[in-house]
Amino acid sequence: MTRRVFISYQHADLMKARGLNLMTHNENVNVDFTGRHLLDPVKSSDADYISQKIKEKIKGSSATIVLIGAQTADSDWVEKEIEWSREAGKGVIGIRIDENAPIPDALNDCGAEILDWFEPEDVQQFDAAIERAIAATVRAVSMPTNTYSTCTR
Repeated sequence: MTRRVFISYQHADLMKARGLNLMTHNENVNVDFTGRHLLDPVKSSDADYISQKIKEKIKGSSATIVLIGAQTADSDWVEKEIEWSREAGKGVIGIRIDENAPIPDALNDCGAEILDWFEPEDVQQFDAAIERAIAATVRAVSMPTNTYSTCTR
């Protein structure tokens, strides 16, 4: 099933974000999603307007993929996108695109599954990881109120 996935990334990793989006057209990679993203920057410097546009993209998605590059853990925008995704009940996974990149605290805090872009066996798991993240949010929503968690695993 084709899922709509929000792609969160630090601006320095724009080309990798574009590459991830293009993977959906590669017959040799088991990835089937429609990217929802802001690969073309919002033409505004108004933080409220940018936030609104990001939230619209997240709202229309099933899950969020966070590309983890060298500077991602320091990005306030990526942290907000993870928070907004979790608040919206979306599954969240991380894909490390730099071997030495630190995992953002927001991903660690919710126990998000982390895959490695540079590991062929992980690349083949991208689609399955999206489904696992979505399934985890469905289970969390169906839990009794006192055990609800927005974290996915």
